[in-house]
Amino acid sequence: MKFRDSSRFPLVFYPAATGVLLAVMVLCVCVGSVAVDPGTTFRVIGRAIAGREQLAGTHASIILNARLPRVLCVALTGASLALCGAAMQGLLRNPLADGSTLGVSSGASLGAVTALALGITLPGIPYAGTMIMAMAFAFGSLLLILGMAYALDRSLSTHSIILIGVIFSMFVSSLMNLIISFSGDRIRSITFWTLGSLQWSASYLNALILAVALAVCGGVILSLATELNAFAVGEENARHVGVPVRRVKLTVLIAVSVLIGVCVSIGGSIAFVGLVTPHMVRMIAGPNHRRLLPASIFGGAVFLLLTDLIARTILNPIELSLGVVTSLVGAVVFVVIFYRSGRKKP
Repeated sequence: MKFRDSSRFPLVFYPAATGVLLAVMVLCVCVGSVAVDPGTTFRVIGRAIAGREQLAGTHASIILNARLPRVLCVALTGASLALCGAAMQGLLRNPLADGSTLGVSSGASLGAVTALALGITLPGIPYAGTMIMAMAFAFGSLLLILGMAYALDRSLSTHSIILIGVIFSMFVSSLMNLIISFSGDRIRSITFWTLGSLQWSASYLNALILAVALAVCGGVILSLATELNAFAVGEENARHVGVPVRRVKLTVLIAVSVLIGVCVSIGGSIAFVGLVTPHMVRMIAGPNHRRLLPASIFGGAVFLLLTDLIARTILNPIELSLGVVTSLVGAVVFVVIFYRSGRKKP
């Protein structure tokens, strides 16, 4: 498979994408139940960065304590989920693949629900118990799925991994419903978390954790862009051109599982970001993973920022769960994309 020359693509796309992302972030900080003009926003953030005395009043508190950490967490979560989705679609050569295809998202959700139901916490560190359990269950799920896939097919073919992942997700869903049935007075918080939201978990510490996870795991995925291009023509052909197929596959799967585990532990179950965003970005960036993966980071951040803005403003003062809005918007966008793709086929 040949890819279009991308030598000029970064010169045109990435500065524009960066500008759009920053503009959307400013919009999300300014707009809400209490409107804040951009001038005040820049002044408050500028003084915070410079370490100067902060502006007194409601606006400074809203910007620095509520909206800015939330915007950072939402952008990083969207970027991470979209990158994972693009990597999984390239690795498995399946347009319907994302983190949930492996069952990793389901495993992380099971760990977080278990922590919430049992009240597992660490003193002085909010959400640490949920995060640790989600990451542990995500990684454990990956090991279990790969072990079962290896027992079924020692070549670890994508079909075997997808099959085991789907079966595992269905099994985990049943376990989660069982836990929720016996969660007692914690059922409300668990149900709200399963819908996906960053309303209560957004903080500068969680933004830092997401940034580190994206830098480390995302860096690993981005470094394998050329290998993912080789997967596009099939695993056998990739092996023939010198790609260590099993090592690359395991590396990508581990990086994706860790990154999804972190995102799920902080934001809950947020669907469709990793599935829809790569398809939208691919219309602009093309199939070459050397530009598709970085572009998906920008696209995922912008997509989730806008859906989060809709979630907290469309029925103001009632705030919808982020996962509900991403599912509604994502489903419509996904249908439109595949409808247009189907019409283009002869």
